Amino acid sequence: MSDTVLHATDADFDSQVLASDQPVLVDFWAPWCGPCKMIAPALDQLAADYAGKAKIVKVDVDQNQQTALKYHVRSIPMLLLFKGGQVQATQIGAVGKAQLAQMIDKAL
Repeated sequence: MSDTVLHATDADFDSQVLASDQPVLVDFWAPWCGPCKMIAPALDQLAADYAGKAKIVKVDVDQNQQTALKYHVRSIPMLLLFKGGQVQATQIGAVGKAQLAQMIDKAL
């Protein structure tokens, strides 16, 4: 697991994501989700690639159900790109690093 990928909870989601001065790609995931595990290495790489420009944050939907409900997470992985506290883009399902990088680039 990368130390550049942050983990948010129901308690600190607002301060970690909504109050961020950088774009934040949030990965809603769960430990039992196969596709979530498949995209984890790409997220680790993106966190390193965009260090200082954008943040990668993971939210475990089993542990943080309030946040998952708030953003209508019905299937995982679900990635939301936040900028200025607002959702700018949504990606449902596992995709490659290039597609995720495009999401971040559009917000920069």
